[in-house]
Amino acid sequence: MPKIEVNEQLFYSLVGRRWNSRDEFEEVLTCAKAELDEDSDKSLPESERVLKIELNDTNRPDLWSTAGVARQLRIHSGGKRPKYPFFTRPEAPGSTGGSVSGSVGGSAAKVPAKDSPFRVVVDPQLREIRPYIAAFVVSGKAIDDAQLKDVIQTQEKLCWNFGRKRRSIAMGVYRTSLIRWPVRYTAADPDGTKFIPLGMDTPLSLREINQQHPKGQEYGYIVADFPKYPYITDDNGETLSYPPVINSARIGAVQMGDTELFVEMTGTDMETLTLAVSMVACDFADAGYQVVPVTVEYPYDTPFGRSITFPYYFQKPTFCSLQRVEKFLGQALTGAECVAALERMGCGAEEAVDSETGTAEKVPGVRVYPPEYRNDFLHAADVVEDVMIGRTLASFSPLKPRDFTIGRLTPITLFSRKVKELMVGLSYQEMIYNYLGSRRDFVDRMRRDGFTAVRISNPMSENYEYLRDSILASLLMSESISANAVFPHRIFEVGKVAYRDETENYGVKTRQNLGFLHASPDANFNTLSSQLQALFYYLSRGYEVRELEDPRFISGRCAEILFQGKGIGVFGELHPQVLENWGVTVPCSACEVDLEALL
Repeated sequence: MPKIEVNEQLFYSLVGRRWNSRDEFEEVLTCAKAELDEDSDKSLPESERVLKIELNDTNRPDLWSTAGVARQLRIHSGGKRPKYPFFTRPEAPGSTGGSVSGSVGGSAAKVPAKDSPFRVVVDPQLREIRPYIAAFVVSGKAIDDAQLKDVIQTQEKLCWNFGRKRRSIAMGVYRTSLIRWPVRYTAADPDGTKFIPLGMDTPLSLREINQQHPKGQEYGYIVADFPKYPYITDDNGETLSYPPVINSARIGAVQMGDTELFVEMTGTDMETLTLAVSMVACDFADAGYQVVPVTVEYPYDTPFGRSITFPYYFQKPTFCSLQRVEKFLGQALTGAECVAALERMGCGAEEAVDSETGTAEKVPGVRVYPPEYRNDFLHAADVVEDVMIGRTLASFSPLKPRDFTIGRLTPITLFSRKVKELMVGLSYQEMIYNYLGSRRDFVDRMRRDGFTAVRISNPMSENYEYLRDSILASLLMSESISANAVFPHRIFEVGKVAYRDETENYGVKTRQNLGFLHASPDANFNTLSSQLQALFYYLSRGYEVRELEDPRFISGRCAEILFQGKGIGVFGELHPQVLENWGVTVPCSACEVDLEALL
């Protein structure tokens, strides 16, 4: 989970109060799903004391900053919801930025694009490279050390977690006084374009930055395969940055005392990018800075049009019935009580009568307008959660269970335990893995080109973007880092897999599988076949095999496992290319069986 370090003096000045004890402070932090990881060192001067806070909810990236946590605590403790008049909104009647949202949400109405004195012009060649950019300007007071450190921390947390290690979001901050407008977001020749990157004193081409600069070595791969790279300059051709890698050493070197800053973000998903810009803009506004919108002119269509003035409010309202609130929380609440609770969470809300998804009946409830810095209301259940947190858990009366039941293990759990005992008896060692992983591990390294894995729609990291449909990649992950262990290696896991199945309600089926792998110089099809035969013998199950072509295995050394005439698994010798992809240097044979099919 994300952890942030906040300057104590800055934090309490933004909250507007202090708490009498650590216990009281920790109790208040629960409204942000946070906890105090480490208190500040009281021996230091107040301006240097740092609080370390751990956030337990990755759905609220707006809390990954000093201003974000302070805002949540301030509003929940009875403070007024902030207003951000610099946001623009859709003009169309009935859109998310209609008159009700403007009045209930507490923000300004549409600001015409022509009112922004700052512009960014986008090169049409970027459409297939890194298509989107959003930006704003802040001014009003000099940035100090605490604020500068918090900006850097926000940049790192947003781009690493929410921005998938800069793949979908990268952020740059610049000295506005050195910029001649309009700013130009272009596609540049990686070999013919040079500038002095931050942290160096000699010019390098964009390709040389990928090879020689530490940030280029870390992030250059994101755009390295494109014929041209993203590049940001001002109207004089002065370099601002090479996104998503590094700023320039001149305009991109923000210092304490700067009074005007230009903040931009580039990325691949417009909605995610727009939300991230909104969060950072609200943080600056809460810290006392004036936020000035920036108009971005696109030569191609985007989800929000071709000319967009950022920060931009795009969120949609969510309706939740009072029946659903009572069902989830176990307590009947009035519409007014729900509205009050939601306002303590920073949301705009109003009592309403509407129909929920899948029903035609009009029912009483509440309509929620997310604040500018949030977009986590995907379902009515999210509204109920905010109602609960807004009221605090202490406001709910405890209820004793009305039914007495005796728990018992499910048949598949009992069967899985028996399988585990047998695998240990066959000299295999049990492993436990995450069910989420990257496309690189589950698809690319396993030679499954064209395979459509189940993808998380809003992943916080590319390392946990896909649901696995097979245990074999997880086993190979362990083997890839076990070359120094004495051979043979025999490992297994009994765990869940998920794959697409249109006959299921949600289009995905989850099953309990057994996967095991044997790695040694003499690992082969025959050895694995004998171990599989022993397993089925002690499970009292009969099976058959037939030849199978699977890109993960060597052709002619792979077989499908049949139980009662139906395919329930696969085993064989893993393909040399698969082993090379994982960096495994010895032969491996592997097997995977659907245990639920054996029940």
